[in-house]
Amino acid sequence: MATGGLSIFGDHSDVMAVRQTGFAMLASSNVQEAQDMACIAHAATLETRLPFLHFFDGFRSSHEINQLEIVNDALLKEMLDPKALAAFYQRALNPEHPVIRGTAQNPDVYFQTRESVNSHYLAAPDLVQRVMDRFASLSGRSYHLVDYYGHPHATEIIVVMGSAAETVIETCKKLNESGRRTGVLVLHLYRPFPVHAIVQALPLSVEKIAVLDRTKEPGSTGEPLFQDIVTALATGTPSIGGIHPRIIGGRYGIGSKEFTPAMAKAVFDELQRPEPRNSFTVGIQDDVTRMSLDVDETFQLQDEGTINALFYGLGSDGTVGANKNTIKIIGTETGQFVQGYFVYDSKKSGAVTVSHLRFGPKAIRAPYLIPCGSAQFVACHQWEMLEKNEVLEQAAPGAICLINSPYPPERFWDHLSRESQKAIVDRQLRIHLIDAYAVARECGMGGRINTVMQTCFFAISGVLPREEAIAQIKKAIEKTYARKGRAVVQKNFEAVDRTLEHLHSLPLFEKVEASYSRTQMIPPEAETFVHQVTGIMMAGKGDQLPVSLLPNDGTWPLNTSRWEKRNLAVELPLWDPSLCIQCNKCALVCPHACLRAKFYPESELAQAPEGFKSAPFRSREHPAHHYTLQLAPEDCTGCGLCIQVCPAKDKKQSQA
Repeated sequence: MATGGLSIFGDHSDVMAVRQTGFAMLASSNVQEAQDMACIAHAATLETRLPFLHFFDGFRSSHEINQLEIVNDALLKEMLDPKALAAFYQRALNPEHPVIRGTAQNPDVYFQTRESVNSHYLAAPDLVQRVMDRFASLSGRSYHLVDYYGHPHATEIIVVMGSAAETVIETCKKLNESGRRTGVLVLHLYRPFPVHAIVQALPLSVEKIAVLDRTKEPGSTGEPLFQDIVTALATGTPSIGGIHPRIIGGRYGIGSKEFTPAMAKAVFDELQRPEPRNSFTVGIQDDVTRMSLDVDETFQLQDEGTINALFYGLGSDGTVGANKNTIKIIGTETGQFVQGYFVYDSKKSGAVTVSHLRFGPKAIRAPYLIPCGSAQFVACHQWEMLEKNEVLEQAAPGAICLINSPYPPERFWDHLSRESQKAIVDRQLRIHLIDAYAVARECGMGGRINTVMQTCFFAISGVLPREEAIAQIKKAIEKTYARKGRAVVQKNFEAVDRTLEHLHSLPLFEKVEASYSRTQMIPPEAETFVHQVTGIMMAGKGDQLPVSLLPNDGTWPLNTSRWEKRNLAVELPLWDPSLCIQCNKCALVCPHACLRAKFYPESELAQAPEGFKSAPFRSREHPAHHYTLQLAPEDCTGCGLCIQVCPAKDKKQSQA
C-alpha cells in the first residue's frame, strides 16, 4: 500500500484494500456523521450479521473540531434491538455448547460455502436503511444509504463519499444560484453496494456523471467507486429517463491532498464539455500524462459573518493546544458556530504547524483549509517564520496580525524583509507585537508561549469581553494543567495576567523601506534536484510541484537534508570545556544529531580558527590528544535535552 513512498496521511487507499474481505462498509462525511454512523454501524452489524467497517477521512475528519449533537447512552440503548443482541450472544463461542468455526475445506464444498452467505448481503441494504430510519426517529438526524443534493433536474452530477462530499455540496449550491443545474450523490453505504438506492436517487434529467475516487489503482480500467457506479447503472437500469448518461471517473485528494471548492467546480466544468475526459486528476499539475483539470483558484466560498483565523507555530510550542482551547471557548461561550483544523508536519517537534480556525453565526461546512489571502486574523508565534514562509501574504486586506517579536516596537520595522514589509503595506495590516518569550521567561514557563499568545488573541479579536475571555482562559488552563500540579497552573495564570502590559499596537505602515529580501532557503551551490524539488517543499509549496519533477520509482538522491537548516532555537546550549567529563551523553541524546564529539591529535589545533574550544582528551590510550564538543546551531531546536542529561555541575552556580 505504501507504493513509491510511505504516506501516513488520509485517503481511501486502505479502505479499498479491504473490499474483498466481505465487511459491510459505511462512510461518514463530517464530524457529526462520524459519531452517528458509528452508532448506526453498531446497531446494523447485530441485525445484518455482517461485520461493519465504518470509515471517515483520516486527519480531515478525525482531527477536525466542530460542533455536534451527542449520541447519549439512552439513545444508544434504544438503537440496539434486544432480540438481535440476544441472538448475538447465543451465537458466541461457548464451551457449554461447543462448535467449530473456520474449518479447512476441499474443492467439493468450498464454492457452496462461499455462496451460502448471499442472503445476508442481499438483505443488508434494507436492514441498514431500517436502522437509519430508527436513528432518525430517535435523534432527528436523517440518513439514507445514498443522499442526493442539488437541482431536482440536474444535468451534471458528481458522485463522491467522505469529507469531500461537503465541499462538493456547498459548491453545487453556489453554482445552482447562478443558473447551473448540478447535483451531488453522496454514498454512505459502500458495501454491500446499494444499486437500487443509487438508481432511485439519480434525477431522470442527468446527462453526465463524474465519479470521484480518493485512491489510485494503476493499470485498472477505472478506480473502485467509478467501476461500481458504471456497473450499478448498467445492471440497475438500461437507461435513465431514456438517456444513457456519460460517466467519467477521476482522482482527487490522495495522500490528504487538499480538495477545495475551486477543484469541485473544475469537475463540474469538465462535465459541461462536449467530450469530458475520463480518468482525470484534480488538485495536481500533471505535465506528464496531462490528465489534470485546470482549476480557477479565484473561486471561493465565503459565508457572510464567518471569521477566518490562522496561527503559525512550531510543533511542541503549545500553539495547537492553545488553539484547541480557544475554539472550544468560542464555541461554548459565544453561541457561535466554530471549526478548528490543524496542519501538522510529519517531522513532529520543531516543525511548522498551522492552525485554521473559523467561527461565525452559521454552521461551518468547510472541510478544506482557509484560502490564501482570506484570513481576517493571522498570528505568527515564531519570528523566523516571517523570513521563511509567506505568513503575512495569507492575510486579507485590513486584517489583524499578531506577531511574537524579539524586537521592541521601535525596531520591529527595521528587522523585516522587503517582502514582509510589502505585504503589510499593500494589505494595510494592523500589527500587534509582543515578546512572548520574555513574558514566558518572567513567569518561569521557559519556551511555552501558548498561554501568552492565546491571551493576546482574545484581547485583540474582541470575540469575548476581555474580562470574560481571561476568566475562560484560566478555566481552560485549570482543566488542561491541573494534573501537572498547582505550580504549573499558577505560572500560566501569571502569564495571562502579565501579557497585556507587554502587548503593543502599532500604527499603519505606509512605505516599504527594507533594503534586503527574504533569505534564500537553499544556497546556490546546492544540486539541481534540491533547488527544483527539496527547496520548494521546504518553503511549504510542495503542492505546486508538477508530476514530471517527482521520481516515478520512489528513488530520491541522498544527502539532501544537509541543506535544510531550520534555525529554530531561541536559546542554544554552550559547552564549557572546564566542566565537561566527556561522557558524550549529550551527543547521544540529541534528537537532531546537532551535537558531535570528536578527539584529535593536539597538533591539529594549530589550524583551528580563533575561539575554537577544546580540552585535553581523557584517555590513556590516546595521549597528546584533545577533545571538542561542537554544536550545529542551525540544526538545534533548543529542546534542552542535552542540558537535562548532562551529569556535570558547576558548583559555583549551584551555590549561588
